[in-house]
Amino acid sequence: MLARAVTHALVGLEARPVEVEAHLQRGVPAFAIVGLPDKACQEAKERVRSGIASAELEWPGHRITVNLAPAGLRKEGSGYDLPIALAVLAASHQIPADALAEHAAVGELALDGRLRPVPGAIVAAEAARRAGLGRLLCPHESAPEAALAGIEAVPLRHLAEAGAYLWGRFQPAPVEPVKPAGNGSWPDLSDVRGQERGRRALEIVAAGRHNVLFAGPPGTGKTMLARRLPAILPPLTLDQALEVTRIHSVAGVLPAAHPLVDRPPFRAPHHTASTAAVVGGGPGPRPGEVSLAHHGVLLLDELAEFHRPVLEALRQPLEDGVVAIARAAGQAVFPARFVLVATMNLCPCGARGDPAVECSCSPQKLAAYGAKLSRALLDRFDLVVHMPRPRGRELDAAPGEPSARVRARVEPASEHLRERRPRLGAEARALLVRAVDTLPLSARGRARVARVAATIAALAGADSIEPSHVAEALSYRAPSELRG
Repeated sequence: MLARAVTHALVGLEARPVEVEAHLQRGVPAFAIVGLPDKACQEAKERVRSGIASAELEWPGHRITVNLAPAGLRKEGSGYDLPIALAVLAASHQIPADALAEHAAVGELALDGRLRPVPGAIVAAEAARRAGLGRLLCPHESAPEAALAGIEAVPLRHLAEAGAYLWGRFQPAPVEPVKPAGNGSWPDLSDVRGQERGRRALEIVAAGRHNVLFAGPPGTGKTMLARRLPAILPPLTLDQALEVTRIHSVAGVLPAAHPLVDRPPFRAPHHTASTAAVVGGGPGPRPGEVSLAHHGVLLLDELAEFHRPVLEALRQPLEDGVVAIARAAGQAVFPARFVLVATMNLCPCGARGDPAVECSCSPQKLAAYGAKLSRALLDRFDLVVHMPRPRGRELDAAPGEPSARVRARVEPASEHLRERRPRLGAEARALLVRAVDTLPLSARGRARVARVAATIAALAGADSIEPSHVAEALSYRAPSELRG
């Protein structure tokens, strides 16, 4: 007796088809799973056995062999529980095999037969649709996410419901459309007092998606300003939202209440995070913080406290917008096009740049502190903003401009850049040529100054880049001062 079910294996952000074959034969009762399963997948034997009993179905008294084909592809995780259980039930004629053949399946089984969600439901649903399967059997919590792939998601709470559905005796309630999460409750920019130059830089960053470094003494509002960037970013398009949702689903961080990530993500890893946690990796491998921040913001607070290998690993995704992780079994590519926002003090003690406090750092300490950041990394920041300590009258002033008003300027400027990016005028080009000759400006730095100048022009509603726009962009280019 042989029956088959279809599921999918996650390889990076891709889902590869897996055929679950269940074969029953006479002999000493046993249950074996073959086809390169990992430990979590091997443990499906106990969950499936208990789940079938809890669904008041009969456990076959045969020698059961389950093969996960292709055998050379490693199978990881508990998402194979449901297709294994269904294949065993079909092989023992407890559910109709022809009905099962029209569906893909994914889900984890609890010991009492309940179905639990697993990462990557939307990716599995997209793969099932491409394979010509119109329906996906999945846990109830995963159905709204799977439905985003344009497939009919069949929401199930229990293994018994799966059997009844395949026999035509049970019809699950239709999946409700995903509701937009909205702009969320990000901290408002009106909380920031003073720091007009920092606020202006943040507006440029939001409109043109530039990388920015805020540097200055502690308590000047660097982190406060950085955490308010998501509130002024343009919303994600539908294609961008689906792309971000896939990444978060595979990483297992997609909130059940909002299965569609429709606003720019914000990630802020601690400075003790490892390279694999920030860039991605692991035996899987799995996406890291840079990919979770795709189309959103990655905040590195206290940049100089991060391990240097972590910072150097950022250079490739900052330049290419992707992370390529090579393993012996193959390569996984994760998108990583994010806005990098970083903050740092100007010295280890934090007093440098503060006229009210004397810096106690020796030249050796300053040199060692600056050496943590390579010139290649600093060159990838489009804007470097020095944050002075605000004066008393600034802190006592009325609230600043709110995020909603700033976002109202950012969105049309961002659209302007997409449709018709402003071009360099003759005078602006001449100024940029002189800047390359007189400033420590690399070829990459020149290109980034031109991009920032184009954003400034778009915010001004101009179709061409003027010398004033280039001059403002050049005023944010001083990374060499951060290296002592």
